Amino acid sequence: MGSAGAFSPGHITGIFQICDGLADPLHKGSRGAGVSIEHGVETKVTLVQARQNSVEIRVNGQETAKAEVSETVTEAFLSQIEKKMSVKVEHEVGIPVGSGFGSSGAAALSLALALNKALELGLTKIEAAQIAHSAEISCKTGLGTVLAETFGGVEIRTEPGAPGIGEVHQIAFNDDPTVASLTFGALSTSNALANESLRRNINKWGGKLLASLAEEPNVENFLRFSKSFAEHTGMITPRVRRVLEDTTNNSIASSMPMFGEGVFSIVEEDQLEKLLKIYRKHGSSSRILLSKIDLQGARLL
Repeated sequence: MGSAGAFSPGHITGIFQICDGLADPLHKGSRGAGVSIEHGVETKVTLVQARQNSVEIRVNGQETAKAEVSETVTEAFLSQIEKKMSVKVEHEVGIPVGSGFGSSGAAALSLALALNKALELGLTKIEAAQIAHSAEISCKTGLGTVLAETFGGVEIRTEPGAPGIGEVHQIAFNDDPTVASLTFGALSTSNALANESLRRNINKWGGKLLASLAEEPNVENFLRFSKSFAEHTGMITPRVRRVLEDTTNNSIASSMPMFGEGVFSIVEEDQLEKLLKIYRKHGSSSRILLSKIDLQGARLL
């Protein structure tokens, strides 16, 4: 039937509040604040009419059996047509997986846009993104990531829900800063969201700090309140703390991505080399990711 490609930026969340009490997945999600980056997930889909539906998913060239979110998105789209399809999905992932860069949301979102185009369903970008959001909620891999990645920028998500339902306000910034991160490893989103004590802490401090950020929304406050959020929720690991102490001692605002064991900052050119020197002290160059802020959000290629 055809093929199509789409891209979604990655996204780093600094502060959030869980809002998953409603039954409708389109109204579940999170309030929060974060930044979309130019590195992300590029997805190509190829469709061939077949006797029965089948899905092959490849991530960076390797076939994978662990792609629940992508399978959920694909099944949702195939349920909207009468024909049977053989679907090949190729994700090119340019961000660390499971480390607080929104990779599952970016995969779901880019796949939804590509499938909508290839299947000629005629859904709007928002309608296609809602399917990706519902898949993330169903698979417990994210809450507000798809909403943020749909629009890009440095954002405050003031109301929870899927694109078209949740509300996003952009935080203005000057010049052309770099999002610089040092990644040590993965933290489980689903495990964290199932921990009742952690959930209570997240919602208590997420609510307070988002309110403070909304009063004076700028990048420096986003980073400062994000670090306070990580501190109060008890998610800072010993090696992350060592990096954060170093950046603080060098007058660089930084925090920890949710959920990932690492450190991120948004810096101007005159601070970048000083930050990279700190990162290299604590980790190898392969763990460092530099990106500009993505201002377009998810889009067709």
